[in-house]
Amino acid sequence: MATPTPLSRLFTVVLTGVLAGLVLAVAALPGNLLLGFAAKAALGNYAALPDALRTPATPQRSYLYANDGKTLITTFYDVNRTDVALTEIAPVMRQAIVAAEDRRFYDHGGVDLRGMMRAVVSNVTEGSGQGGSTLTMQYVRNVLKTDPNRTAAERAAATEPTIGRKLQEIRYANALEQRLGKDEILNRYLNIAYFGSGAYGVAAASQRYFSKAPADLTLAEAALLAGLVQSPEAYSPIDGDADAALERRGYVLDSMVETGAITAEQAAEARAEKLTLDPSEQANGCAATAGGRDDEWGFFCDYLRRWWVAQPEFGDTVQEREQALRRGGYTVVTTLDPQIQATAQRQATGIYGYDNPRAVPIAAVEPGTGRVLAMAVNRHYSLDGNPDGQVNYPNTVNPLISGGAGVAGYQAGSTFKLFTMLAALESGRTLSTGFDAPSRLPTRYAAEGEGSCDGRWCPANANPEWMDGYRMMWDGFGRSVNTYFVWLAEQVGPEKVVEMAQRLGITFRAESDADFAENDAADWGAFTLGVAATTPLDLANAYATVAAEGTYCAPLPVVSVTGPDGQRLPVGDPDCREVLDADVARAATDAARCPVGQQSAFGQCNGGTATAVNRILDGRPVAGKTGSSDQAATESFVGYTPQVAVAGIAANPDDPTDHVGAAVQARVIDAVARIIATAVEGQPEQSFTPPTRELVGDPRRPVDRDPPTEPRRTDDDPLSDLRRWFQNRTRG
Repeated sequence: MATPTPLSRLFTVVLTGVLAGLVLAVAALPGNLLLGFAAKAALGNYAALPDALRTPATPQRSYLYANDGKTLITTFYDVNRTDVALTEIAPVMRQAIVAAEDRRFYDHGGVDLRGMMRAVVSNVTEGSGQGGSTLTMQYVRNVLKTDPNRTAAERAAATEPTIGRKLQEIRYANALEQRLGKDEILNRYLNIAYFGSGAYGVAAASQRYFSKAPADLTLAEAALLAGLVQSPEAYSPIDGDADAALERRGYVLDSMVETGAITAEQAAEARAEKLTLDPSEQANGCAATAGGRDDEWGFFCDYLRRWWVAQPEFGDTVQEREQALRRGGYTVVTTLDPQIQATAQRQATGIYGYDNPRAVPIAAVEPGTGRVLAMAVNRHYSLDGNPDGQVNYPNTVNPLISGGAGVAGYQAGSTFKLFTMLAALESGRTLSTGFDAPSRLPTRYAAEGEGSCDGRWCPANANPEWMDGYRMMWDGFGRSVNTYFVWLAEQVGPEKVVEMAQRLGITFRAESDADFAENDAADWGAFTLGVAATTPLDLANAYATVAAEGTYCAPLPVVSVTGPDGQRLPVGDPDCREVLDADVARAATDAARCPVGQQSAFGQCNGGTATAVNRILDGRPVAGKTGSSDQAATESFVGYTPQVAVAGIAANPDDPTDHVGAAVQARVIDAVARIIATAVEGQPEQSFTPPTRELVGDPRRPVDRDPPTEPRRTDDDPLSDLRRWFQNRTRG
């Protein structure tokens, strides 16, 4: 505590003298008159109290937990405090604070005449600057100076050295004492008092200094904390004077003996204890997560924060919602699964290191709920700077996994063929829809330059020997035959394919993509080959919709949100709707068994681009699709079971011309498969429901039933300069 100035000492002497005179004058009134006057005044005063005193609205820390409700991810706070019930505070702590700050707390009615007179004597004889404030008066002052609903000027006025302010404090304290019990006032005080080193309230102080709950405080620890509130910054053994803190602890122990809370022997034993601290920094925000696991949890935490500020339940404006998260005292159980997240992070960083300009953002989603189980990427979630020329590595807080804030995403190649297949099935075509796919297919879309066919865009198959020939949806999807799916999109109409992707949650964040989708979708023939930018989260959730048999659920990062009063808020429930006929979704899944080396329910798979998945999952029912963009600029894979959908994309977020190369696709496939394996470990095996014969049709020819084989390479979308031309909106 700062040394009192002569002026402040003079004010305190005068003030305590005036107050003492007022109290003596009131005490001289006849008993019945005094009681009647006091009761009437108290009732009126209580009704006139500021809302913050009648219903405390002090800022509290919000907690974010993983989906187990136990693993702490981080906390958000402007003020580091958390309310606890009096029963959650060790009795010695309650006794210590009373002994240190207001020995007659249980005897007075909010104003202590003896305490005031003692302060007058101390001020005059010792120049101590004591004001004779009771715990109740201190509580009033603390509330008014921290009330978030008051202006800065009003908060400052709560500590002004004026007689008017002190009289108001007395009036408010008296009104509270008439309406609230002593234990309630003590509990409120212990939850708001400042203990130094950024800790407000006894719960935060217990954690800050001793890394324990307030219920577990020892006598010596309680006496130390109680001694801090008189001058928190000066006495703090972390930031201030440890010797002063011990001296003050001794004073509190002596006071506890005088109040009868402890014996002299107990005091001596506690005084002999050495100062033993176990300080802990409280995580605050996404860049300072619990246990220093920012890289593992930071991007998910940031996604949750972005979701939070979009929810009207937390305020009318983004600023109000941000403030609610940092001051509202919420307990948030998120959807993050620690085990799945750990595997995803390990897999992402196993492909590329943190200091690699290339990245592998990965997302995992639960079908049927939209709950986001994991978000990983080989980046440090950090505000630290990067070397010159390195925009997003090794440090970034940009949403590389979910998109937004300038991140449009990455081309995901043939994973978009799913949307063409769904649109075709929905339009009445069957899985048996056949086409003799050529190596190169002239289309109706006008084009010029190298790669065009007589003025028409004509995409090619990456591996003609393995892909060309008569194909149906099963093997067209399994072998990722470009010319089959471009032909199929032409039959259905590219605009229907684009609409299908949007229906399943694909968001066009790139301005050129959004413009093409709105104005030229009917001519966007290359859309089926995945030329639009997307994100792993959008892609995983789109495939999760198929896994959930046509039920789309908006991506969701929370399981529950509970307020400081223990009441659960009406947020966190899945937001789901049926966007596909269940049989259409089942038919698409039947074909999606082919790429991963499994067999469709109708025995029509004869080759796949990701057959390693079947081996990794040991035959467990799984489906999925690979994707390669032009010249292997990006490599992708999405896999799903009925319980989880996972998507990963290898790309350079800062330089689309830095092609990652086809070789990395096998590693992306392996990573996604191993994340799925972690997600389903210990869960019962679930099979996919086969589609009805209506959507199967009648295959025109016998199918090669040899074991699935893999192509020479998995690059399935080589459109070179022609693709880039088409992406730039030249219309046919």
